[in-house]
Amino acid sequence: MATNFASRSIFFSHSAKLFIFPFKPPLSSSSRLPFSRTTCTLQHQQPPNVIGILEQRGLLDSITNESLRTISSNTINAPLKVYCGFDPTAQSLHLGNLLALIVLSWFRRSGHNVVALIGGATARVGDPSGKSLERPQLDVQTLERNTAGIENTIRTILGRVQNHPNSGNGNDSVVVLNNYDWWKEFSLLDFLKRVGKYARVGSMMAKESVRKRLESEHGMSYTEFTYQLLQGYDFLYLFQNEGVNVQIGGSDQWGNITAGTELIRKILQVEGGTYGLTFPLLLKSDGTKFGKSEDGAIWLAPSMLSPYKFYQYFFSVPDADVVRFLKILTFLDIYEIVKLEEEMKRPGYMPNTAQRRLAEEVTRFVHGEDGLSEALRATEALRPGSETKLDWKTIEGIAEDVPSCSLAYDEVLNQSLVDLSVSSGLFDSKSAARRLLKQGGVYLNNSRVDSENKRIEAADIVDGKVLLLSAGKKNKVLVRIA
Repeated sequence: MATNFASRSIFFSHSAKLFIFPFKPPLSSSSRLPFSRTTCTLQHQQPPNVIGILEQRGLLDSITNESLRTISSNTINAPLKVYCGFDPTAQSLHLGNLLALIVLSWFRRSGHNVVALIGGATARVGDPSGKSLERPQLDVQTLERNTAGIENTIRTILGRVQNHPNSGNGNDSVVVLNNYDWWKEFSLLDFLKRVGKYARVGSMMAKESVRKRLESEHGMSYTEFTYQLLQGYDFLYLFQNEGVNVQIGGSDQWGNITAGTELIRKILQVEGGTYGLTFPLLLKSDGTKFGKSEDGAIWLAPSMLSPYKFYQYFFSVPDADVVRFLKILTFLDIYEIVKLEEEMKRPGYMPNTAQRRLAEEVTRFVHGEDGLSEALRATEALRPGSETKLDWKTIEGIAEDVPSCSLAYDEVLNQSLVDLSVSSGLFDSKSAARRLLKQGGVYLNNSRVDSENKRIEAADIVDGKVLLLSAGKKNKVLVRIA
């Protein structure tokens, strides 16, 4: 099961016949040729070659057979059916899974069909890939809850791709399957007879994910050792029953993916016809994992991380990473990204312009237009000095993203701002509050306060329910009136 907890694609109008599009020749792993613009006359709309797009944008790590480049162009008569697996080890997918959804979306936008496979069975085993310790066992209720949450996220995000003219070869449905449906009646004897006899232990032990664990202090259980066979059989089952012929996953999934192509070849006696594709793991320029914040994982479900915080995370990406993330995490035209990169090097460049575009595009993909609007409203509402008039609904919309406290009405009314900023936890001491206030860094409901004698009036309490105190741009406290 592929789990990674770990561009402008070329679109053509239906009426025009002359198009300018980037041509991407097949590249070997040892040579990289520059892209060029080629002007061609086309009589019919042709979806772009998805492998070329993925390679151009830095989303291609390895493929099992170079012929995948050729067959991926035939989307009208023989579209590919591509799947990626997601084990339900948490209630939501997180940023590590985003690349898988992006790659599936590129296949869908290029005229192919996609399947998301939830590992209701394999999650009970645990993928050893990239793990130093065995995953803890999850109870049935937790697995079912996690499965429901992840399926909802996948359907919501991939469902937005169906408005693209080439999406899914005319099939608008998002296919989500659960491998527990075919594993639940599979006995151990069935597994040994139908799968185990075709597996060579030497080949299994040679897989990088297995080798590293066997060399570690904790070793590997037999349960985890069988994981690659379970995932391999998933590919075989989907190939036989759903017509799936391509499996994708992060680069750490190469061993699990090739286990599937090997099983299909040995059990079904099929040579070729199935393919594997991996994409790079989501890493920062310094080699560290991208997807963690001070508060933990960057979840894709809005119930676990608000669109506002999601947006802010991408808005804070360093300059060293932003161009690469624009290529791999958005569907922006590649030439538009190059233009942004050039602007970043020019005098007068407005800082964070590229980050703002990145945050907008990724938030729109994950949370939709409504989620992006919510994030932008909250961003404006939380900006000290903003002229946006605050109301109770707007403040409550950001309540989960800032510290808060509850105070009685008479504890707030006529209270000095200095005292309130300390009792609410915004400052540790009155002297610290006075010092920043004199420097012009204290805000009440986004308005700068100049006088340390300021007292809270009834008109300051937004809709009679809340106050927003700020110390500088980042430190805020929401005061609820009990």
